[in-house]
Amino acid sequence: MTESALDTPFEKKALVLFSGGQDSATCLAWALKHFEHVETVGYAYGQRHSIELECRDILRDKIGKLFAQYGRVGEDHTIDLASLGALSETSLTRETEIIMSENGLPSTFVPGRNLIFLTYAAALAYRRGIKHIITGVCETDYSGYPDCRDDTIKALQVALNLGMEQRFVLHTPLMWLDKAQTWQMCDQLAGSDLVEVIRKESHSCYKGDRTHEHVWGYGCGDCPACQLRAEGWRRYQEAL
Repeated sequence: MTESALDTPFEKKALVLFSGGQDSATCLAWALKHFEHVETVGYAYGQRHSIELECRDILRDKIGKLFAQYGRVGEDHTIDLASLGALSETSLTRETEIIMSENGLPSTFVPGRNLIFLTYAAALAYRRGIKHIITGVCETDYSGYPDCRDDTIKALQVALNLGMEQRFVLHTPLMWLDKAQTWQMCDQLAGSDLVEVIRKESHSCYKGDRTHEHVWGYGCGDCPACQLRAEGWRRYQEAL
C-alpha cells in the first residue's frame, strides 16, 4: 500500500470502478469531491470496446487536476477478467449484431458482469483499506441490465459485508439520473471544464469507434450507448 493511502483514514478513502466511459468518469469526479483519497479499478474482460481502457489515463490525469483542491487521485488498478469474456456469448464481447434477445434483454448484456466487478472491487478495497466503493450503474437511462438496478446493488452490499466481515458502502451517485442529468452533474461539480474533458476524452461506444467526433463525443452514433449519450447531451444542451 502506498504511503498516501496509509496516511488517509479508512472513512475518507474511496475506490471507483473506472472503465473510461462517461458514467465512470463522472463518478471519479464525484468521488474526488467527497473523499480525500480516491483509487480506481478497471477491468479487461475481452470487451469489444477495449479502447475505453486506453482513455483511462488521460481522464484520471485531467479530472485529477480539476479536483486538486479536494481529493487526490491514488493508484490505478487493472484486473484481467479474460475468463468473463470467454464465458460470454454477447455483442459486447463478440463481433455480432446488437439486438434484443428473446429474454427481453439486449444482446450486449454480459451476465454477472457488475456482480463480478463489484466483488473484485471489494476484495481489492479490503486489501487497500478502503471503505467506500463507487460505481456508475443506473436504472434510469440504461440498457435494461438487471445488475444495474438499485435492488441488486443493495443486495450485493449486504452479501459483500457478510462474506468479508466488513462494512463497505456501495455508492451509486447516478442511480436515479438520466443522461442529461449526468451531464448536469458534471457541470455542477466543476463547470464546463469537466463537461468538456468527459465529452472529449471518455468513451461509451460499444463498437469502440473513436474515429467519428460528434457534439457529444466520439462514437459510431448508432449503438445503444451512443444513442443514450447523444440524446442525453441534446436534452442537457436544451436545458442550458
